[in-house]
Parts: sequence; structure tokens; C-alpha cells
Amino acid sequence: MTEINLKDIKNWNPEIEIKITEQWKNSEQFNFNIKTKKKIYSIDTPPPYINSPIHMGHAVTYSFMDFFARYKRMKGFEVIFPLGLDRNGLPIEMGAEKKFNVSPFSVGREKFIEYCERLLKETSTESIDTFARLGISFSSYKESKDIGAIYLTDSPEYRSLTQSTFIDLYKKELIYEENRINNWDTKLQTTIADSEIDYKDIPSTFTDIKWKIKGSKEEIIIATTRPELICTCKMVIFNPKDERYKHLIGKTAITPLFEKEVPIKAHPLAQIDKGSGLVMMCSAGDLSDIQFFREMNLIPVIAINKDGTMNENAGFLKGLKIKEARQKILEELKNKNLIIKQAQILHRTPVSERTGAEVEFIAMPEFYLKQLDFKNDLRKLIKKVNFYPKESIKILEDWINSVSIDWPISRRRYYATPIPLWYSDNLIALPQKGKYYQPWKESPPKDADVFEKGKLIGKVKDFKKTWKGEERVFDTWFDSSISELFIIKYNSNEEFFKKAFPVSLRPQGKEIVRTWLYYTLLRGYLETNKACFNDVWIHHHILDDKGRKMSKSLGNVIDPKEILKNYGAEPLRLWAATEGDLSKGDFICSKEKINAELKTINKILNVSKFVMQFEKPKTAKLALLDKLFIDYLENLTNEADKSYNQYDFHHPALELRRFLWEIFASHYIEIVKGRAYNQEGKFSKQESDSAKYTLHFLLERFLILIYPVIPQTSTLIMSGKNIDLLKEDFPQAKYQNSDLTLINQIMAFNSQIWKLKKEQNLSLKSEISGIKIPKELKDFEKDLINTHNLK
Repeated sequence: MTEINLKDIKNWNPEIEIKITEQWKNSEQFNFNIKTKKKIYSIDTPPPYINSPIHMGHAVTYSFMDFFARYKRMKGFEVIFPLGLDRNGLPIEMGAEKKFNVSPFSVGREKFIEYCERLLKETSTESIDTFARLGISFSSYKESKDIGAIYLTDSPEYRSLTQSTFIDLYKKELIYEENRINNWDTKLQTTIADSEIDYKDIPSTFTDIKWKIKGSKEEIIIATTRPELICTCKMVIFNPKDERYKHLIGKTAITPLFEKEVPIKAHPLAQIDKGSGLVMMCSAGDLSDIQFFREMNLIPVIAINKDGTMNENAGFLKGLKIKEARQKILEELKNKNLIIKQAQILHRTPVSERTGAEVEFIAMPEFYLKQLDFKNDLRKLIKKVNFYPKESIKILEDWINSVSIDWPISRRRYYATPIPLWYSDNLIALPQKGKYYQPWKESPPKDADVFEKGKLIGKVKDFKKTWKGEERVFDTWFDSSISELFIIKYNSNEEFFKKAFPVSLRPQGKEIVRTWLYYTLLRGYLETNKACFNDVWIHHHILDDKGRKMSKSLGNVIDPKEILKNYGAEPLRLWAATEGDLSKGDFICSKEKINAELKTINKILNVSKFVMQFEKPKTAKLALLDKLFIDYLENLTNEADKSYNQYDFHHPALELRRFLWEIFASHYIEIVKGRAYNQEGKFSKQESDSAKYTLHFLLERFLILIYPVIPQTSTLIMSGKNIDLLKEDFPQAKYQNSDLTLINQIMAFNSQIWKLKKEQNLSLKSEISGIKIPKELKDFEKDLINTHNLK
């Protein structure tokens, strides 16, 4: 595989890896043959954003995915293992805004898209190179240029598939447009879905404000953190069990400053012990307000513009930004002696996951994908998917249960897949599937279907109309949620799709279960009526050595490029496998631990050099000792195979490392090296050949089993034995009839003798007398006597 000679390597180093990975990168040995007769195993990898550097989370999780891919190839599968690079949506736009100091709202759509494309052209291939250095074996399609080992989510092919699925959904009447109050990111000026919202405790002022009761001198106190929304209040409520306010039922409150009349009613949404117990119900202060207005059939009054300023419904606050308006109205309330008291509190506030901006609620016409109708179907569907670990399904179940509105899929942004629609008066043109459309700058194709009030009435060519293209784009998750369909050629090669469906594995982080996994299962179900994955592997996070999440602000980010430069990929991969089960909990990243695994790599090299000085006999009649150790590794082969098949590489890696250090190197080699050398002729040729054969067998089997984890080290060593691990099958464990507990007894006996010699200041080669070999070890007496020079 490479010109590197094992004998020339003193210690493992990154320079060796560069030579190996460059050779892999330039070869076609990981290609996927689309005409394969083999079983197909596919991995729907999570596409990282191309304009963001690879972090330790990427490095570790993609290494695990590579473990899976390499193992499955050894098991006889043709493996689809692409690298998707996400080039759609807000991260690209925000990157362009920052790099070029431009705003789409000032330079216009076409110019801003040019800036986004310029950013992407200037983005280096750094992330691709880092993955290559990690030894990740991404798979290409043979005899096909439309999808390589790398695919881009902004390619015409990918965007065309997104649009094609929309066209199908639109015709199935699963897409509709409606003017609703939605989550609104005032910074990005776009609608966002519930799944794109985080909640933070933000310092806020809780203000007790005096309100009047119509036709009475009575005053009531209502506390709020959003006084700027008093102008949108449509009702005041109290809890039906609150005796203090039952006399207010049927009465009318007068809003302070705005002097508007609003009814007072009892409703369980009000909490007796919160504030005064009275609540002003604003049109869109938070999600509970929105749900309340729907329940009570109230017509909302929206006081906030899409740019985050107050509109005409806010009266004297018009034109002010939200926080300015809040300050202004508090000043006015103070001037009118309408404030009773104020308290500083932490208020749980919805914020945009992307920008951190506080989410507002604004009525805008948006396209929705029906999802509420399919919640029960999805609950049943996910029971057919294997989750690793099993308990991770609970995250998805909880999210499905929490879904309360249909999915708003349209966004008022720019660098994303355009919604393929055109309008003329009350007519809508919907194109045919299979092409990539940009309605904002193209006319509708002549064969596009024309709809009126949802009914198909003809083709564009049948109408002499002027058409205006849709300017909105899709939510990025609407794109990302078809990745599993794209990689197995949905709509482009139906024969192959039928053979490859469903995708074998979706590996992903637990934090995007509510978005990527949920949306993918939903979209896959709506397209195929089936679950689109066999298995889902949910992983946790990589933390710093103090157990903290890595972030630039904390200054605790460990750059994988630094690890690769100083230690190499192989120690990083071996550390990842032995550190723990990433599907069960977070990893603590430690350079010291990674460096410790470099010592393990060097141990493998040294053991290999020792073994390979002996020529391997073609056959050998095995001594009982040798058969015992071979049976031990046969048993480990069986256990590793079962664990690997369940995505558990942690426990086999630990056992293999233990075998290397504590059994193979420390005991077996020490016992048989005298028999292998046989310099004094104490052993027959048959006995010596048995030792040599077993040394080679144990080394080869160890390297085959550890290959998915450390492919560069194992492949390099095995190439010196003319064995190509990239083409090697996973070994079938043979029947073992040895008592494997004898190995521990042998190790205990060896340790006892070595301890005695140390206590007596004897070298390990020195004679020692008075030692009785236990009867359980009599079958190995000759080797043990020779090893310890027993008299």
C-alpha cells in the first residue's frame, strides 16, 4: 500500500499518516459500485457547514462513523458513506454579512446571493482535508458523477430534489399557506420553527401596574415584563379558584395610557401565586398568549413590525425598537403614577437558536407542511427503528408529543432553495418535477400546472398572463431532511433506490433529534409511507478536561488540527474508542489521554517488529499453550463481532488494548520467545514452528480486529505481510474448546515468579529454585520452566 517500511519506523508520527492518507485520498479503493451485487449498507452522515472549521465533536463522531463503515465493508457490504457539506441557509448568509460587511436588506437579493457564492468559493477545503487526515473512508459512486464522496446541499441536483418533494406534497394537499402568528427572528427578519428556538433565563423587570375598572373607582394591579404590549391586550383573566377576583366577572378593565376597554374573565391559565393573580392577555407576547387567542377566538392586534420596531397599533411608541418602547412606556407610567412596584427577575425567554435574538410573534403569511395529522403515525413508525442506545428514543417521543402546530417551511431569506411557485392574480403555477427552479428571476415553464383555489385548471401555456415568482425560500431543515433520500438516489434512479432503501444508519447528536431526525422521519414517511432508517445512533458531546462545553468565549476549544499535528489521527481514534461509549454519555477530551494512546500505537509497532522477524510457517501442529492463546483471540473475535454489529466499539477496543499490553506482549511473547528463537535447541522444530505460527496468528488477528479503529497503523503493518486490510473479510470465529481461565492462571503464575526474582535481586533470566508449577498448568510446564529458568 505504501513505500513506508516498518523497520524504518522508530515511533509513530503524523508524517507517516500524511503519506498514507494522501494515498487513500488519491485512490478509488473506497468507491461504491452502484451496480453492486452485494448487500448495501448506507450511512446518512450529518452535513457540517462548509464555512465552519471542523471541531473535536466532528473529529470524534466522524471517526466513529468510519469505524462503522470499515467494519461493514469487512462484513461483505457495499458501503455508501458520503460527506455532505451544508451550504444552505442562515450560517452562510451570516458568514457573508460578517465577512463582507453587507446586509441583504441594503444590497438587495441578487447582489447578496453573489456575496454568499463568493464566500463559498473563497472557503478553503480545510474541513475536507481534516477529514482526510483523520483517515475517514468516505465512499464515492463508481460510474456516476452526480454524487461523489462529497455532495453539496446547494447543488442544483440537491435543490432540485427538495423542490420535487415540495411539488409532490403540494399536489397531495399537504402544503398550505396561511396568515398566522409565527415565531419571528427580528434580526434575520424571518419566520422560524419551534424547533429552532432555545430558552434562556434573561434578566427582566417585573412591573406592577395600576389598571382601572370601568364604571367604578376600583383599581386592579397587573404585573408584566412586557408593558410595551399593553396596547395589544384583549382580555384580563384570573384563575377561577381565586376568590379575590370573582366579583370582577363580567366587568371591564381600562388599559393604562391607551384607555381601551377589555373584558375580565376567569380562566385556568392564570396562576394564583404569580404576581397579583391577574394577567393581561396580549395578542402575541408569548406562546401561551397565541394559544389563548385561538382558544377564545380573539382577533389579535400585532404591534411589532418585522424589523423589530413598533407599528401604528402601539400609538405613541410607534417607530421605537422593542426595548426602547419598553423603556418609554415605563417612563410614561411612572409619570402618571401608575407603577406600584418593580422587581428584577430572571424571565424564561424564547431566543433564536441561530442569532440569540429574543423571539417575537408576528402575523405573516407562510407555507406550512401538515404534521399534526401524522403524529400518531410517527409514534408507531419510530417503534420500527432500532435506536442506539434504546433509551434515546425517549428524546424523539417527547418532541413528537410537544408538537402543537404545523411546520412553517417558508423563510424570508435568500441563500437557500427557492419555493417553486409563480403567481398571477388568483392563479398559482406549479412546475413539473426534475429541474431546479429559481422563480425570483425566472419565468414559469410552459408546462407548469396552473391551480385556482387548489383546483388544477390547465398549464401556463394556456394562459396569457404575467407571472410573478415566489421570493421566499425553504427552511434549511426542509432541505436537510431529505439527505437520506438524496444519498440513495430517490427520484433519480428508482431501481437503485428500491435496492438501497431504507438507509441503514442515521448517526447524529442528541441536540438535533428535534430537528434533523424528526423532520427526516416525517419527510421520509410522507414520501415513502415507511421509516427511512433501519438504525439510529445518537451520540453525546465532547467536553473539555474540566467537563465544560467547549467554546471560544471560555478559551477551552481543542482544535483537532492541533491534535493531528502533534499526535496524529490514530491516537485520537484509539482514544475515542477506548474513552467510553459516546452513545451513553459525554466524553472528557484530554490531550494527555490521547498522548497515552500514542504509546499504545508504538507498542503495536514494537510487537509487530518482534513477531515479523520470524518467518511464518505455512502450517503448524499447535502446542496446547499456543492453542489456548489462539482460542482466547477467537473468543474475542466473536465478542467483537457481536459488539461491532451493535455500534459498540468501546468494549472491544478496551479488550483488544488489554490483550495487547497485558496478555500478548507481557505474557505470551515472554513465554514463547525462547521457543521461537530456539537458540539452544531445547525445543523441536515442531514446537518452535508452533510458537512462530501463533505469534503471527495473534498479531494478524489483533490487527484485523482493531483495523476499523486504527486503520492506518494496522494497514501499514499488514501490508508488510502482503495482506490488504482494505479488502480483508472480518474473520469467522472458530470453535474454541480451551479453558480460557487458564490464561489468567498463567499470568498470575508469571507475575508471582517475577515478583520473587525482584525481591531476591535476581534478573529475569536468572535461575530460581523451589518453585512448584500448579497442576492446572502442567500442560504448559516445559514453556514455563524455560521462561523462568526454573530448577
